[in-house]
Amino acid sequence: MKLYKNITIKKASIYLTASLIAVTGCKKSFLDVPPQGQPPATAFWITADDATRGVNSLYANMRTWTEVAFAPIAIESLGSDDTETGSDPSDGSVPFMNTYNNFTVTSTQGQIADFWNGKYHQIELCNQVLDNVPNITMDNSLKARYVAEAKFIRAYTYFRLVRAFGDVPLRLHLPKDANEFNIPRTPKAQVYAAIEQDLTEAAGVLPQSYSGQENIGRATKGAALAMHAKVCMYQAKWAEVLNYTNQVMSLGYALVPNFEKEFREVNENSSESIFEIQAELVPGNGDASNSQYSQVQGVRGVTGGGWGFNIPTKALADSFEPGDPRRDATIIFRGETTPEGDPIPESVPNAFYNQKSYVPFSEYQSGFNEGCQQNIRVMRFAEVLLMNAEAANEQGDAVTALASLEKVRARARGGNPAILPKITTTDKGALRLAIWEERHHELAMEFDRYFDVIRQGRAKEIFGPLGWKDRNVVWPLPQAEIDLSSGKLVQNAGY
Repeated sequence: MKLYKNITIKKASIYLTASLIAVTGCKKSFLDVPPQGQPPATAFWITADDATRGVNSLYANMRTWTEVAFAPIAIESLGSDDTETGSDPSDGSVPFMNTYNNFTVTSTQGQIADFWNGKYHQIELCNQVLDNVPNITMDNSLKARYVAEAKFIRAYTYFRLVRAFGDVPLRLHLPKDANEFNIPRTPKAQVYAAIEQDLTEAAGVLPQSYSGQENIGRATKGAALAMHAKVCMYQAKWAEVLNYTNQVMSLGYALVPNFEKEFREVNENSSESIFEIQAELVPGNGDASNSQYSQVQGVRGVTGGGWGFNIPTKALADSFEPGDPRRDATIIFRGETTPEGDPIPESVPNAFYNQKSYVPFSEYQSGFNEGCQQNIRVMRFAEVLLMNAEAANEQGDAVTALASLEKVRARARGGNPAILPKITTTDKGALRLAIWEERHHELAMEFDRYFDVIRQGRAKEIFGPLGWKDRNVVWPLPQAEIDLSSGKLVQNAGY
């Protein structure tokens, strides 16, 4: 695949070095032919340009199939009360996706393996950068920044793994010999510690902002701090959450006034954006236009829509407070006309679709994935405010909690005092529930709800009626990985 040498990470296609092929142990002779236009392994990780290519590959890989399509939908979204499989009964993917929705999935289901393998592939790319770039003769400040970017992406990737599976193998360097390929699971506390170390070191180096078109979307100091806050929130380390969110709140981020417009292309990488996975439709280059995030969730049955998976539930639609504009900005309703002017026919298979992943149908180009130009919002300033509110409340500071909570509600309210009244309770338990409900509606359909409810300790209460059992606090490890490990990997209890 072609790599753009000095262009934005938005357009960079995946660059897999020959060293990765060697590490993964391919033996087929037909794979030994070097890809056209790529240097042999012996000629890579030599120059500053090699370092740039290697780091760009980390960002490009973030928008590939295993990172943004079926596997993340299955693992990070379909278990929640907000979502169900959707699509159309005639689609052969529906039955196996339903097993995540009703908690009957087994360790041999393909999306489990895709999610696991996709994350470890990304970690492998990060470790290539981290093990090789420090040895390259190049500008030291740029070298340090590249290392920090790789640490941020590795930390984000391990966070996704540890939430999904609990204890996971922790690999922080490339294997040096055969004995280092097959390693056991690492206790999740140690994985979290490694994630935090990566984020601390990244935040100490990454800039607050960048200049130049070629740097749009790169990890920043704010991204590392915000991700660190979220990692600490999952461990109930409230003093640290408050510290990191306070730092982010001092860096100049601001909420986009119109909630619905925050998710449109015009507001990609906006003042509210802390980190986004970059995507773009590049004319004549399908390799670089490879995101299927919007395609798999788009309105089924219309040109320019998509496959219709991961749809909102009626329960989500009914859960919003009366008049909350986020309801219509989060859910596309059958029979409506979108704010961008697209009529949604009554004939589409599902009553609801994800509006946050929606791209106007007029932007569809034949030969490209529907909505491939849509960035994926990973962390928004609104979530930082809500983490700050939750941490302050847990620390006994209701005044700060209410102030941060109100900023989010005020944006949603949009100047209409008749809706979304201010939360005024200072009771710790009542305020905690109010903050959780605000997260529910502010972050709905952003792949947050399932693990959010689990870390709150409410999974049995909220997901139990859907079939959730105690074992579902984590998903099963891929059976193929357990088999290949010769007993070093042990399955999660109950699977």
